Amino acid sequence: MKLTTGDLAIFGGVHAFLRPLYVGSPNTVDRDRLFDRLNWALDNQWLSNSGPLAVEFEARTAELAGVRNSVATCNATVALQMLCHALELSGEVIMPSLTFAATAHAARWVGLDPVFVDVDPQTGQLDPALAAEAVGPLTSAILGVHLWGRTCPAPELEKVAVDYGLPLFFDAAHAIGCTLDGRPVASFGNASVFSFHPTKVVAGFEGGAIVTDDDALAGRLRSLRNFGMGPGAGSPAGGTNGKMSEAAAAMALTSLDGFERAVAHNRSNFDAYAAGLDAIPGVRLVPHDPSESRNYQYVIIEIDESVAGVDRDLVLEILQAEHIMAKPYFSPACHELEPYRSGRTFRLPHTERLARRVLALPTGSAVSRESIRRICDVLRLVVSRSDEVTSRWQQMKGRPT
Repeated sequence: MKLTTGDLAIFGGVHAFLRPLYVGSPNTVDRDRLFDRLNWALDNQWLSNSGPLAVEFEARTAELAGVRNSVATCNATVALQMLCHALELSGEVIMPSLTFAATAHAARWVGLDPVFVDVDPQTGQLDPALAAEAVGPLTSAILGVHLWGRTCPAPELEKVAVDYGLPLFFDAAHAIGCTLDGRPVASFGNASVFSFHPTKVVAGFEGGAIVTDDDALAGRLRSLRNFGMGPGAGSPAGGTNGKMSEAAAAMALTSLDGFERAVAHNRSNFDAYAAGLDAIPGVRLVPHDPSESRNYQYVIIEIDESVAGVDRDLVLEILQAEHIMAKPYFSPACHELEPYRSGRTFRLPHTERLARRVLALPTGSAVSRESIRRICDVLRLVVSRSDEVTSRWQQMKGRPT
C-alpha cells in the first residue's frame, strides 16, 4: 500500500505492479478447444473463403445480435468500408468525433467526408438534435457509435434518419451483447459493425462482422468481401478481400464460448472499481445502466481537475509509472487529429472537454480484484495529496511552482 507521495513510482518508489497491466489485454481462452478447432481446419484443408468455422461464427453472432444476418470480415475497419460501399454512400457522413480514429478513417478511405457532431456532455454519446442540425445537401448517412459499450441514443437517431430519408448505421465495436430498451443494439438502424480485435471481449486474432436484418444488404456485403463475386455482385466499388480466415474464426468461436464468463468477470471488476473509487473527489466512474445488458469491457473514469486538484494527463503519467497502463480513450478526439484538423473547422466543446478528462483503466481476465484495489489506492493517494503531487512533479520537470 502506498502511504506517501514518496511511495509513488514517478518519484522513486517501487512500482505497484511488476508487470505492466494493460487496457485491452486479450482474455484467456480454452487453448485445448482452440487447438482442436485449428487442427480440424488444417485437416479439413479449408482455411479461408467462407469456411465452416467462419460460417458457424456468423450464425452464432447473428443469434447473439438478434438479427438474421452476420457477415464476418477480416476486421471491423474493412467492415465499415464495405458497409459504406454497400449502402452506396457519397458526400458527407455525420458521426461523433469522440471515437477511435478508425471510425472516421474508414469513411474517409472510401471517399466520404466525416462531419463531426458534438456529444451529450453527460453521456459522451452523439447528440441527436445536433446531428439533425448538421444534415445538409451532401449528407448521405448518419453513423452512430456505441461508445465504451454504452449505447448511443439509437431510437432518437432513427427518428432523425427517417425524417431526412438517410441510412443509419452503427460502429458497435465495443457493444457486442449489449441492449438498449431491452433490444439488442444491432436491431437499430440499417446495420451495425462489431469488432473482434484482440482487445475486445469477443476476440479473434483479428476480425469483424456486419450484422443486419436487411437480407439484400447482407447479400451485397458478402459479394463485396469476396472481390465483388457471387450473389449480389455488380457494385460500382468492384469488391475487396474482406474475408475472415478459419484461424481467426477458430479463435473468435473459442472466445465466444467464454463470453458469459468474461462478462461476469468484467462486471465483477466494474463493481470493484465502483467501490474502490467511491468518495475520491473529482474522480467519476462512468456508469452503466444496470437495467440493460452490458459487456463491461471498458472501465472509464472522468477526472475533474477543479475538484481532484490534479489533471488527467498527470494522473495518466503517474499510473503508467506504476505499470498501470491506463489509456486516454479517446484523446485527442478525431477532429483534433490529422487529416481532419487541417480541413473543416468543427466547434465541439463537449467532445473536447471529455477528451481531456477521460481515462480507461485496465480490466478483463488479466485483472483481479486485488489489482483493482491497488489501482484505486494509487488514485486515492494522488487526489488526497494533489497539491504535494503537483508541486513535486513540477520540481522534477524543472518547472516553476
